[in-house]
Amino acid sequence: MNFSIETIKDEWFSNIRGDVLSGLVVALALIPEAIAFSIIAGVDPKVGLYASFCIAVVISFVGGRPGMISAATGAMALVMVTLVAEHGLQYLLAATLLCGVIQIVMGIFKLGNLMRFVSRGVVIGFVNALAILIFAAQLPELDLNTQGVTPLVYLLTAVGLGIIYLFPLLPKIGKLLPSPLLCIASITLASMYFGWDIRTVGDMGDLPDTLPIFLLPDIPLNLQTLLIIAPYSIALAVVGLLESMMTATIVDDLTDTLSDKNRECRGQGIANIVSGFFGGMAGCAMIGQSVINVKSGGRTRLSTFIAGAVLLVLVVFLSDWVRQIPMAALVAVMIMVSIGTFNWESIREFKTHPMSFNIVMLATVLTTILTHNLAYGVLVGVLLSALAFANKIGQFLSVISEYDERQNTRYYYVHGQVFFASTTQFLDAFDTKEALDNMVIDVTHAHFWDVTAVDTLDKLVIRLQREGINVQVVGLNEASRTIIDEFSVHDRRDIGLLD
Repeated sequence: MNFSIETIKDEWFSNIRGDVLSGLVVALALIPEAIAFSIIAGVDPKVGLYASFCIAVVISFVGGRPGMISAATGAMALVMVTLVAEHGLQYLLAATLLCGVIQIVMGIFKLGNLMRFVSRGVVIGFVNALAILIFAAQLPELDLNTQGVTPLVYLLTAVGLGIIYLFPLLPKIGKLLPSPLLCIASITLASMYFGWDIRTVGDMGDLPDTLPIFLLPDIPLNLQTLLIIAPYSIALAVVGLLESMMTATIVDDLTDTLSDKNRECRGQGIANIVSGFFGGMAGCAMIGQSVINVKSGGRTRLSTFIAGAVLLVLVVFLSDWVRQIPMAALVAVMIMVSIGTFNWESIREFKTHPMSFNIVMLATVLTTILTHNLAYGVLVGVLLSALAFANKIGQFLSVISEYDERQNTRYYYVHGQVFFASTTQFLDAFDTKEALDNMVIDVTHAHFWDVTAVDTLDKLVIRLQREGINVQVVGLNEASRTIIDEFSVHDRRDIGLLD
């Protein structure tokens, strides 16, 4: 970490006004989300609210992506449901602590570098799926069968969207306030003035009335406890880092800046440990709130800190006011987030993208939506990307041959990459039954990548030698020679491999 004056100023105080205002917007948007995720996990709303406060504040100092928001999330809540149901809150707090330790270890071993294996198709699929899930999560607040939801809610949501999109277009005053903050404030004041009977934040659940306190999980410290929480902690660590790394990549694109993925891994772990010690559930980066932050003008660590600190002040000291915020205002903000998050270019460019790109993107979207688990969607997308890449590279292999009648020798010239996906094509290119005295296999323009390739070359040479053919393999590059030396079951000279 760099603690120079220039770095501190750049990461904390280079955008004070924008960060403070955006932090206020995010703090308001975090409240219903944290309550909803607590309900999903089966714990008291204050567990999610305390977690969101702790994680946001801590990650602002130790995270690797300035301007990104981390808090309690739905993806993490889904993982911990069974643990809470079967063993209770105290085991969840212990699992949160262990999750943090695992994430720190992952950061130390630089597992954040694995993000380079996530293709663009997976990232776009992840973004589009999340946009759809964010929008779908607002539908219950627009269901007329839900208590407190009336036709007035539709009107207020439409008005809120009008404020969000039209206010920035006004000359001179359009940049005074983030339009999402103006939306929330104006609809809340109007609701309080006219006394409208509509669904509010207070209807989501009870807000805490005390500050979080340091505590140790009240569980037995033995092997059995570890066996109970370890599977959940590992799952929480993996899901949390996947979502955090993907979110960091998206914010990198939005801000045209780079983030330190390995520092983010360690930071997420530290934040979860603090959350567990202060009665909060495990959390990770939130793409919805991160997008709100960026689009509201947030850029530095100060915006993340303000979001967490203001959240605590709102729910503990200003809860009477917060309870009166209409859900219609927050729904409008979240719909704005879903619209802004969705990659509309992926639809316009669908016909011009390669089929493999579209398949990866759609598979990521469908898996994420059907499972409501972002980790599954990313995993499926990465696997399909790897298969598509291997298939494409495997097709670049070509083998041509020439026959020398005087010496009864056939020369084979191999071009391309020989690895597990191309070995069948490689083997089929040779006629092992041709009556020859000699065969020369020139691999000057080829490369052997893995054990499968070495094994295939072994089989080919041995098969030819059994037919009485003198085989020579020439042109091996240094890397191919090294892997053959290490993994071939025969001595190189015994199977005709020449330097």
